[in-house]
Amino acid sequence: MLNKFFAIVLISFYSLASFAESTEICENYGPQAPRDLDNSKGLNKLNFSLAPDYKEMNLCNIHFHKHAEHKAKDFSIYAGEGKEGIGGGYKCNISEKLTNKELTDPGKPVCKNIKPGDTIEVHWVHSSCPVKPGSELGSCLADNCKNPDLRVETQVFTVVNDPDALDFNNFDYDGNIVNGYHQAKALPQNTGNPVKYTGSTTGHSYNNKKCSPLQVSWSVRPQCAKIDINSLGKWCENNEFKEIKAHGVRKLVIDPELLSEIK
Repeated sequence: MLNKFFAIVLISFYSLASFAESTEICENYGPQAPRDLDNSKGLNKLNFSLAPDYKEMNLCNIHFHKHAEHKAKDFSIYAGEGKEGIGGGYKCNISEKLTNKELTDPGKPVCKNIKPGDTIEVHWVHSSCPVKPGSELGSCLADNCKNPDLRVETQVFTVVNDPDALDFNNFDYDGNIVNGYHQAKALPQNTGNPVKYTGSTTGHSYNNKKCSPLQVSWSVRPQCAKIDINSLGKWCENNEFKEIKAHGVRKLVIDPELLSEIK
């Protein structure tokens, strides 16, 4: 009987320890990303002002993630835990209502592992530093500009095999300069008013225990659009950012202590 009692106590102890570990969050960090755009609540006290409009900053990087890192009404289908429990993200609701033509296999690998019907989240990263577009987020920093304002313009796409869908290369850089700032040739339109909030960098290397230290102003369009898989494949084959495949996603941040309030 005594042994049984100690066994119960031991199991209870490990259960509590496991619960404490699962609910533990990083402390003394600013608000994190990604988040549910339809939930405006946030209790993080280490806030900061939104960065200037992207037109007043330099485009420094373009990359994309497989599945949406953010969640919204239009992209709310959970994609699962992902490889080794990393991320998973969300899929566009329209991804389950595609035609056979839109789902036709292009006949060759696209960006390593993208297929028709997949969801991607594209990030156009902008910096207040006097920098040129380049590979990875290091291109957004400079020796004389270590703590820049950062803004990420964001669009979630459903990838389809359809030449009439949006062309990814229309949203590329290609040396475009407007009023002295490096800019994308265009950004997606007609996908809802962007939801703006303060957060952090994302990616699968961060989680509730390991927070990102960088401060980022987010501008996320809340509706999906369709993008042609063939145009995406051409971009992966040749772009200034040396991007050849999708990045992993960070799990959705839901703890109010790690989120800013969306105003």
